[in-house]
Amino acid sequence: MAKNIFTQENFAKLDAVIAKHKGQRGALMPILHEAQKIFGCVPMEVQKKVSEELKMPLAEIYGVVTFYSQFTLEPKGDYVIGVCLGTACYVKGAQKLIDKIKELAKVEVDGTSADGKFSLVATRCIGACGLAPVLTVNEDVYGRLVESDVPGIIAKY
Repeated sequence: MAKNIFTQENFAKLDAVIAKHKGQRGALMPILHEAQKIFGCVPMEVQKKVSEELKMPLAEIYGVVTFYSQFTLEPKGDYVIGVCLGTACYVKGAQKLIDKIKELAKVEVDGTSADGKFSLVATRCIGACGLAPVLTVNEDVYGRLVESDVPGIIAKY
């Protein structure tokens, strides 16, 4: 089951981050980045707190969180699996990789597995076309893959 991210400790960390940046020009982005690190996402409860502290409309904060792809409203799994669906990767079988990951990790695209271990995202070109098809697990990059490579990769995590 997913762990409780709304702890007093996490909100105390957020308060410290807000205090550090409050009154600075462009404070919202660094605060949101730190909030994402603290909570694993930027849910509405966190956005409301930032809104109150910065005296900024909640709609403006929500707009920023939903516009930038590095922010997420829902917690991601411990391991975020990204499968490139850029042209080179797609043509060389990226969809088969996605299908195998969905089966093995029991996760849907843009979802997180029930145990909170894996999240699966379909990405656009990551600039490794010569290694197509490519997938990433957090910071690890795997290239020139075939469907039968997926079980071994998933097993590592």
